[in-house]
This record gives sequence, structure tokens and C-alpha cells, in this order.
Amino acid sequence: MKAERGLKKKDFSIQKKEEGEKEVFAPFQMDYCALLEKVPGVTYITALDETESRLYISPQIEKMFGFPLSEWFTNPQLWFKQIYPDDRKRVLDDFYRSHKNGKPFRSEYRFISRDGRIVWVRDEGIVVRDKDGTPRFIQGFMYDISELLEAKEAIQESEAKFQSIFEGMAVGIALVNADGRIMESNRAFQKMLGYRGEELFNRSMKELVHPDDTIQDLDLQKQLLNGTKDHYQIERRYFRKDGETVWGRLSVSLGQGLREKHTIHMIEDITGWKQLEMQFLQSQKMETVGRLAGGIAHDLNNLFTVLVGYSQLALLEMGGDHPLRSNLEEIKRTVDRAAELTQRLLAISRRQTMNMKVFNLNGLLQGLEKMLIRIIREDIELILRLSDDLGEVKTDPGQMEQAILNLVVNARDAMHRGGKLVIETRNVELDETYVRSHFDVIPGHYVLLSVTDTGCGMSPEVKEKIFDPFFTTKSEGKGTGLGLSTVYGIVKQSGGYVWVYSEPQQGTTFKIYLPRVKEKLDDLTSPVETGDFPKGEETLLLVEDEEALRNLTAKVLRDQGYTVLEAANGDEAIKLARTFSQRIHLLVTDLVMPQMGGKELVEPFKLLHPDCKVLFISGYTDGVLTDQGLLGHGALFLQKPFSPLEFLRKIREVLSQ
Repeated sequence: MKAERGLKKKDFSIQKKEEGEKEVFAPFQMDYCALLEKVPGVTYITALDETESRLYISPQIEKMFGFPLSEWFTNPQLWFKQIYPDDRKRVLDDFYRSHKNGKPFRSEYRFISRDGRIVWVRDEGIVVRDKDGTPRFIQGFMYDISELLEAKEAIQESEAKFQSIFEGMAVGIALVNADGRIMESNRAFQKMLGYRGEELFNRSMKELVHPDDTIQDLDLQKQLLNGTKDHYQIERRYFRKDGETVWGRLSVSLGQGLREKHTIHMIEDITGWKQLEMQFLQSQKMETVGRLAGGIAHDLNNLFTVLVGYSQLALLEMGGDHPLRSNLEEIKRTVDRAAELTQRLLAISRRQTMNMKVFNLNGLLQGLEKMLIRIIREDIELILRLSDDLGEVKTDPGQMEQAILNLVVNARDAMHRGGKLVIETRNVELDETYVRSHFDVIPGHYVLLSVTDTGCGMSPEVKEKIFDPFFTTKSEGKGTGLGLSTVYGIVKQSGGYVWVYSEPQQGTTFKIYLPRVKEKLDDLTSPVETGDFPKGEETLLLVEDEEALRNLTAKVLRDQGYTVLEAANGDEAIKLARTFSQRIHLLVTDLVMPQMGGKELVEPFKLLHPDCKVLFISGYTDGVLTDQGLLGHGALFLQKPFSPLEFLRKIREVLSQ
């Protein structure tokens, strides 16, 4: 065995003999040899001459590659021949580089064993030179790293799989250390906030969160880090790089596997969902406020009808030079303004009378242009961008004018230093994608009316409240806070939608969507009215629970020649109908009354007087009453408050049918 290994001397040296004698290599003492044969690797010494013979190889070579030990001494080319072909050039380059610069040789490569297995080895050696600096042999150590590489590949594969999942997740993920700084983030998180990965690295998570939302989860974070809680979930707002705010549903858990204590933040972008939630809450709030406003307006309408009626009657009886005439006229003007306020409340509740007409918004805006220029200041430029092929809408043109005026006044007040006011119209289609991000919207064809200003804009907190009745950012005495809530009510009662888009110092855009219709255009010119009170001789039954209003309307009717029977409710009306033997031409009844309302009254009354016509009066609109089932389609209706002239004309209109 010793002969096979080339061991002939006990000293580790190259000795020069007498001239003519061969150089002899005597490498190791025997105890070193025994030690090398126990290490888990192969030790070798190879001559650097033309023979490239093996001077020493430890016996572990047989187990590693399967070739007999003797073959390594008899076949100098065996090593190079069994190196995997693709690795040969690289290994030789590594060796010759070491040979040239005198640095240790180190290379990892694949070796083909005797049975065809691929064995990964790490080969490390050093070139030994004689005292003249001539390379004489290389001594090295070779060991099997296949298992190590397999483990490394498994780790790399696991890391790649984790990275693939980490980057492929649709929700944002950030690893945050105990100091609250971002260690790593995925693409979804970066996209959600508009940052690149390197911009987020080592950044404090607190800087990205809305300050109002940071306090609420500080205690939860402490509980998580001290182990009293293993996870928590919370909703909070984040700031994007561009300044926009996004809502995120945050799930935080304690991270495992890293030396540094950290938490895993998983953030789902719920901005769209929160917008829908806020739209839903706004809709519910407006519905509740509307019911309250409608109830108040209903009661006020009775009172205003009485005040307007008696004022009008008194003025008709007074001479033009009567000393109290100016006082009475001022009372009537004040009542008219109060009635107008009531109409605004009805608009908020979507219970006002709507004179529905089919028309084109472009014509309406062109007719308003001169008035709008007078309303805004000289430092504000008015721009109309009206679509040439704009479709028609069906709504109340007068109410729509009021809505436009309210928006223009708001825009003017937001542009303290002047600016541009752009009013635009165009046809749009609201598809399923739009509907998914906007609450209670029905897909279809609409006409868009947008009003955009370059003013101060609004914060998110203000934007959430702008449609609330009596909410205003203006100073005391500069506004009632009913302007935008009135716009909301008018648009909703017209079957449309209104949305606002605004950022602080970035201006504001209101977008109104009204359903597009294909109907014949209506004539919007107003008929010329005269002040004559129509007269009549018919018999009427007046049913009204509000005594003052009943007295007024009865007086107005009798003054014009009508015979009037009075009842405070439905039960009294039925008793009168049974005992009155002559013909009753018209039943005038309030819809909402104690004991028996107008709708319940009609059926038994018609059994007694089948030819009698019916006119309903109420503080609600016919549309709302129809929706609530209180009034059938086609029923004749007059909304309170009304003047004596309006009342008498309606009576005459019904009786003449």
C-alpha cells in the first residue's frame, strides 16, 4: 500500500542528490498519513512535470468516486477525463490562474464517478515551488459537497417559492421591525402606495399612516410584541406618494424565522369598499334627514297656506293707498320666503312638486349664461363646454336651474383669488364597472353635467358632510347650508346621481348624472297668468283637519260662489255625505288625517255619490305619495302651500274635466 502511495522518506521535503541522481520526494511521517486517512475528504499530491503523476492520494478516493486507488497512480489523465465536460475549461482556468499568481487554487465542479453518478466536489490546493521558485507539485484537498449543494438548492428553491408567493400576493405585505421600520415589502404594497421598493426600505411605517389612525393600534402593537396577543386586525388610512389617501384593512401578526423581532403587515386595499360604505351611509343619512324635513315641511305648509291666503285676500280688499298695505305686503313677502325655505326642505326630502319636462340641458345653460356671469366676479372666467349631440333629460327645469345656481355660487365662494369655472355637458354610459364602485347606481345611458372650479378644494372630512342640511364652511350669515343638500334632493328626485371630487388646494368638481330619455321635447315657455279669481256654482265637500286652513279655503270658495260643506276628518265627511241629499260635485280632501285619511275616505264616499270628482291636497308630492301607496296613478293632486288663486284655478280645472 505504501508503494502505491509513493511514500519512501519520512521527511516532508524535496532533496537534491548527487549530480546525476534523480530527485526523490519524501512527503510524510507515518503518523500524519494515518491522520489524513481519517478525515472526510481526499488529500492528494500531484507532480507538476511532464508525467503529472500522482505522488500521493488518500484512500477515501475509492469511496468518493468508485475508481480503485491503483488506477489513480497508473492513469494520470483519469482526473481530467472524469470532470464534467461543461466544467473542464473553468477548472483549468482556475488552476492556471493559481499557477501564475501563486495564490491557492480553489474550484467547485462536477465529477463523473465510476457508476455514472454526478458528484459535486470542492477542490482546494496550492502550488509548491522549490527554492528557485520553480513549480514542483500541487498539494490539495478535495471533498464531496453534493449534499451541501442539495441543501443549498433546497433552501434557494424554498426562498424562490416564498419570494414568488410574497410578490404574487394580491394584498400588500410588509415586514416591519420592532422599531416600526419597513424591512421588506412586496409589489402589491408598493403599487398601493405608489412607491418603489427601495423608497420604502427602512422607512417608518408611522409616516405612511394617517395620524388619526396611528394612536388606535399602538396598544395592539405592544400586546403583539410582548406576546399577550398573536395577531390583530384593524382598518386605517395610508398616504400614497402622490398625497392621495387609501383605506386598508390591516392584519398584523408576529413574524417567525428571523433573528430580529418583527411583525408581518398584510394590507388589503378597501378604498373602493369604503367609498361604497360612505355612499351608503350618506344615502341612509339623507333619507333619515329627508323624512324629518318632509314631516316638518308638511306641518309648515298648512300654516303658510293660511298666511299666504289671508294676506292675498286682505290685499285684494285694501285700496292702494291704505296705510297698512305696505305692512301687509311685507308680511306676505316674508311668508313667501319662509315658504321657499319649506320648498328647500321638501327638495332635501325629495317630496317637492316637480314640474317634469323633457328638455336639453344645453339650452337651459345657454339661457342662464348671462345670469351666471353676473353672479360670479370679474376675476373668474366662465367656460361652457357643451356637447353638440347632447341627449335630452326629464326633470323640472326650474329646479335644475336652482341646482346649477347653487353650484355656481359655491364655486364662486371657493375661488377667493379668482380662477376658472368650467361647466360641461356630454353623453355618458355608466357600465357595470362604474356601478361596482358607486352605491345604488343603475347602469345605463345618462347626460353628465359637471361643474368644476379651481378653488380651495375640500378636505376628506368636509367632503363627507357637504350634502348634510345646514352644514356650511362659510362664515355666519353667509349661507344657510341648504344649497348642496337642495342640489342633492333635486337630482335624486329626478332619478339621477351626484358625486363630488375634491382635494385641498386642487379645486372641486361636481358631477350630476341624469337619465337620458328619448321623448318629445316639451315647450318650456311659461303661460301668462291673470289675477282673476275663477268663479263657480257647484257644491264641494272640503275635508281638512287643520282648522285654520279649512276656514280659509272654505271662505275663498264661498266668496267665488261655491256651496261648501266642511268636515274635519273622514268620519265626519261620510256622515255629511249620507245626510246631504243633493249632488256633491267635488270632494276636496287632505290625504293625511287622523282617524280616516283621504285615501280611505274615497271608496265609501263614492258609494254614496258615485258621480263626484275628487281632488287630493297634501304637503307631500304626488310622486312620493304614489310610491308610498297613498295615492294612485292619475289621481288629481294639489300640493301645499298654495295661494287662493292657485287653489281656485285647480278647482275649476278639475270641475271642467
